[in-house]
Amino acid sequence: MLKVLIPTLMLIPTIWLSPKKWLWPTALAQSLLIALISLLWLKNLSEVGWTTLNLYMATDPLSTPLLVLTCWLLPLMILASQNHTALEPPNRQRMYISLLTSLQFFLILAFSATEIIMFYIMFEATLIPTLMLITRWGNQAERLNAGTYFLFYTLAGSLPLLVALILLQNNLGTLSLLTVQFSDPVSMTTTADKLWWAGCLLAFLVKMPLYGVHLWLPKAHVEAPVAGSMILAAVLLKLGGYGMMRMLVILEPLTKELSYPFIVLALWGVIMTGSICLRQTDLKSLIAYSSVSHMGLVTGGILIQTPWGFTGALILMISHGLTSSALFCLANTNYERTHSRTMVLARGLQMALPLMAAWWFLASLANLALPPQPQFMGELMIITSLFTWSWWTLALTGTGTLITASYSLYMFLMTQRGPTPAHMLALDPSHTREHLLMTLHLLPLMLLILKPELIWGWTT
Repeated sequence: MLKVLIPTLMLIPTIWLSPKKWLWPTALAQSLLIALISLLWLKNLSEVGWTTLNLYMATDPLSTPLLVLTCWLLPLMILASQNHTALEPPNRQRMYISLLTSLQFFLILAFSATEIIMFYIMFEATLIPTLMLITRWGNQAERLNAGTYFLFYTLAGSLPLLVALILLQNNLGTLSLLTVQFSDPVSMTTTADKLWWAGCLLAFLVKMPLYGVHLWLPKAHVEAPVAGSMILAAVLLKLGGYGMMRMLVILEPLTKELSYPFIVLALWGVIMTGSICLRQTDLKSLIAYSSVSHMGLVTGGILIQTPWGFTGALILMISHGLTSSALFCLANTNYERTHSRTMVLARGLQMALPLMAAWWFLASLANLALPPQPQFMGELMIITSLFTWSWWTLALTGTGTLITASYSLYMFLMTQRGPTPAHMLALDPSHTREHLLMTLHLLPLMLLILKPELIWGWTT
């Protein structure tokens, strides 16, 4: 663990001590090295599943893919932010990369924590850098409003979780993930126990976000700078799914009865947010709502607690992380050239930037879960497991899949096809940096088709 954590910490002196002209290259090179070292975690040879154990941290097949995704994203965020922070004073640029680094540090600690309280502390700690990114480097004046929404939704959800965890500690005497799954199931009969169950999951459902408590997400995404949107869509939403998978092992007997309303809300949210996407004018808002829709499927897959549901949820989380991050990068390249997120104002870009159109096409196909993408595999597993749980879910998931395909194509056609508007006279050509960025997003996605065992989780 330390061979990734210590280089991540040492990125901060690197950022503050390197000369201005070497700031971005050195930060990028070091973070890319960290990302390459983190790939070693994927090699899991232990019989019990847990590897790289030390006193506070360990990795297992559930956390490893998420950890590698976290490390993989830092160099990509540095690549994506280089252009739009170029005009800022050097110290602000250093502060910006330092925030991204601290975010990666907290996320590694969160995903690898073996103590649930440590996971909770790191879960909360990721709020601070994200909030600073949104409120300081956002585009519009509404960014303060978005930051307030983000903070209060997440905090209101996670305070009951702290109380629930302290109660659990009193009952079981331990909160270690290594032992807590083998403890006797707690007999839960009273109303207070049911409230305790809800308290344990509420924080994660807000973070996912579940339809109904999702209002902070589109605001935060639309106002955040490109790196903020990338890390938010790719990793921070996955904290919710990861936390639910970890906690549901403990909440065993009650989940069968109490998860109905949440599954219904999640599947209804897939349809509702998909329909909202179909009438969006704002490009970043469309991608943000599509994230809510995909995470609704993940919530459903986790809450029915079958091996297929869990596996599908993990696969969908990883592939959605790469895909939505790629889409936000593409939206940002458009924004840097046209200075508008409105899709009607930036049409027909295929004629102006033909290679970018190819990336748009690949990312849109990945978003609508085209076989043999991992996204398709994850969705298929979740839909199958939901169908065996109750065949009524097929109506909801089927409609959701149809709507997903519709808005992905709508997004592609609106931005790339059609006549180029007359006001778009001088567009910058696409840079090698942007093509490298898109390659590093979509290449891992394509390679995962060949070896999906890496992201199957516990069922291998």
